[in-house]
Amino acid sequence: MTRTLVQHRQQQVNAASTDPSTEPSHGRARDWAEIQERMLVPLYEAVYERLEVGPGTRLLGLGCGSGLALLIATARGAQVTGVDADQDRVALARERLVHDARPMAHAAPPAPPGRAVAAPSGRFGVRARARVLTGGTTAVAEAGRPSVEPRRSSYDVITAFQPIGVASGDSDGLGPALAEAVPLADRGTPVVLAGWGPPERCATSGVLRVAGRLTERLRKGGGYRPPLRDDLEDVAARAGLKPDGSGRVSCPFGYAGMESALRGLLSTGVFDAAVRATDQRQVEKEITEALHPHVRRDGTVWMPNVFRYLIARTP
Repeated sequence: MTRTLVQHRQQQVNAASTDPSTEPSHGRARDWAEIQERMLVPLYEAVYERLEVGPGTRLLGLGCGSGLALLIATARGAQVTGVDADQDRVALARERLVHDARPMAHAAPPAPPGRAVAAPSGRFGVRARARVLTGGTTAVAEAGRPSVEPRRSSYDVITAFQPIGVASGDSDGLGPALAEAVPLADRGTPVVLAGWGPPERCATSGVLRVAGRLTERLRKGGGYRPPLRDDLEDVAARAGLKPDGSGRVSCPFGYAGMESALRGLLSTGVFDAAVRATDQRQVEKEITEALHPHVRRDGTVWMPNVFRYLIARTP
């Protein structure tokens, strides 16, 4: 498999920061988009290949992040809509989709009420609406042409690629998201859930345990916890979905150097509780120590991982 190495852009950071919220959120979103998000490309591609995503596919991405999975789907000819609670990540997703705007020969899906759609000219509009999919105020990015009359069956593939199973409560928002997404699809529509594989197959697990150690030390919640075998099935069951297959995909994490690895891993949010429980310097120090076994002679950081996906069907 081709190595995924990203040259980290230089950025000044206040090393004395004690709360991840003190770093500009758009900086963290950029770190996610430029460093971390692409580590999951093998997962996106494996799922799209299995579900035969292509021209005519109407795809809804829950927790779409900065839109890389959406962009890959559009390259296959799909019409896509992405939803995420992080406004900065959605802004980057819109930017990516606009730059990739291209004429569509197939019919565009009808847009659910309140969603932003791309105009035929390629200009992109977006607005936030309350109580959308993940609760609270959620921004929406969509590629395709606007339709006049929305209907119930807007999507024939729903994805939730943000991996769950390594932080306490990291799947809490997925239930409400699925509750609102499922009515937008026909019966039997595939819904894809993603999670971390077994810890023994994921080199990054040892690094993620830093979050657990730091939060447990001060009896604070929200840190790392080992993924469980039935994490994805439990989420599907609570959402009333019927499992219909699963798979595992190799997704190695590769970084150009230690600084790039730090910024990429911190952008995931897994270490936020640890930063609040201690401070930014302590978390970075312990992550750096945990990363040392994975630094290669050329200074790059390489960690083999396996991720799991579940395909479930709407009732």
